[in-house]
Amino acid sequence: MVVHFLTLHQRVVDELGRRIVGGTWGPGDPLPVEDTLAAELGVSRGVLREAVKALVAKGMLHVRPRTGTRVLPPEHWNHLDRDVLRWKLAGDAAALLRDTGELRRIVEPEAARLAADRAGPEKVRALYDAIAAMEAAAAEPGRTGYVEADIAFHRALLDAGGNRLLGSLGRAVDIALEHSFLVSTQTPGAVEASLPGHRAIVEAIEARDPVAAAAAALAIIEAAEEEIAQSPGLPSDAG
Repeated sequence: MVVHFLTLHQRVVDELGRRIVGGTWGPGDPLPVEDTLAAELGVSRGVLREAVKALVAKGMLHVRPRTGTRVLPPEHWNHLDRDVLRWKLAGDAAALLRDTGELRRIVEPEAARLAADRAGPEKVRALYDAIAAMEAAAAEPGRTGYVEADIAFHRALLDAGGNRLLGSLGRAVDIALEHSFLVSTQTPGAVEASLPGHRAIVEAIEARDPVAAAAAALAIIEAAEEEIAQSPGLPSDAG
């Protein structure tokens, strides 16, 4: 098992980010006086200032002379930032599930359509390799690695059309996809049912059929939404 240790800087960024997402300080609220907050966190003012700079870069804080450091409204945050996604997952998992489902509906069918127009043999092979990994993981006791393989498939799908922005989006939302898949695959029969749908996407891409590719992508998203609604792993606040 790999253990990840946070640096002091990362620990302070994480603590402040969780507090902001959790509502300890609301939009427009000032952070506590620097000396007070640094003492509370047990760090120097220099470490605190560097952490604040990191959160400014994520769109969560704004620093001005005389008015101090204030929390920005969520619409200013970089919601594709991996840290912000982690904090949202800890603070409101149900909202993250909803947002992820909506994003998938907007993006994945069109990504499949684009892939059917543009994907070369290497991109198609990457998709088939991801399906093979999903099938192998599904056959394992405990299905270890299935979610990871599923995420790899969706990354490959967003990469397949050759649009670099879509490819970057796939890598950015790993945490959101992982959470969604961990919930949906807890529904009995979900894994077995999802495999043919994923294969249908790749077959349509390989056949250069954009309409069928988009329809197959939408179908697995709709199935996942149903599986999430029935999942024993559904967050209690997602009703």
